[in-house]
Amino acid sequence: MSRPPKLPDLDQLTDAQKDELIVSLWRTLVAVDGLEGTPASTATATTGSLEPAAPEASVSTDDLRAAIRGAGPSRRTRAPSSGSAGLGRGLGFFDSRPLQILLLVVGLFYLADFGVGWFQRRALATREQAELALRNAAFGGLYVELTRVAYEPDGKSYRATLNMQNSNPATPLYVMLNPPRVYVQVGLTWQEAPAQAPLGSALGVVKLDGGREYSLVFQTDLKDWSQLIPGYMHVLIQSDMLISQSSEPKDDIVERDNRFYVYLKPQGADDAWIKSRSNFPGVPPIFIPMPPH
Repeated sequence: MSRPPKLPDLDQLTDAQKDELIVSLWRTLVAVDGLEGTPASTATATTGSLEPAAPEASVSTDDLRAAIRGAGPSRRTRAPSSGSAGLGRGLGFFDSRPLQILLLVVGLFYLADFGVGWFQRRALATREQAELALRNAAFGGLYVELTRVAYEPDGKSYRATLNMQNSNPATPLYVMLNPPRVYVQVGLTWQEAPAQAPLGSALGVVKLDGGREYSLVFQTDLKDWSQLIPGYMHVLIQSDMLISQSSEPKDDIVERDNRFYVYLKPQGADDAWIKSRSNFPGVPPIFIPMPPH
């Protein structure tokens, strides 16, 4: 038995080819069943459907072609797919004026929130950079050292002289000196001794674009002070300051504490006794600086 011929792919046929296929199938049906010249269906061009014809009518291939050409499009081709209809209805939802206004307001809200956040982050980063630059200038670019300690003529006071140096004179620093403080070790504790700025010098804001010296006067009339080195007191000299890069600072201020530890020889001390106990090659100095501790 021979295999029936393969049906053509209807999706690949043009409308004219489909019409010819229908006519060919009609001819085959007529030839097989012997229907040529018998009553059949006729195509009514005006309605687009096949209606029963009168008994005496016969259908020829020409009549069939005319019926096909006059027939209306298939209802399947006219019916929109459910997917297309749903998509249309979904897109139409965005045509609502209140919805458009709502979406615009929400979008502007998120845009404003993003802008405020960006501005705050930028301002915070700028502030942190300025603070870092100020701290570098105050601690890395400003040098403070105790240069000397001398006896005062009153026979009981001392004058300490300090020097501060701005390593970058092109960028002035504004330094406010706080009242100095002096401590003497007594036993295992530190006791504060009287200290003040010398007469005629006032503490205040100093514009520092190079180097500058300043002094303080103090007394050490304390009893039972500790002798880590025979004949010498253990003294702490503290000079605190506020530093800014602006002459009228607001929040751009850094506090710096400067502490200097020295061994201090009391006025009227016995140099011969100290020399015999500490083996100094010459006259025992008034003070011996110590590293920070």
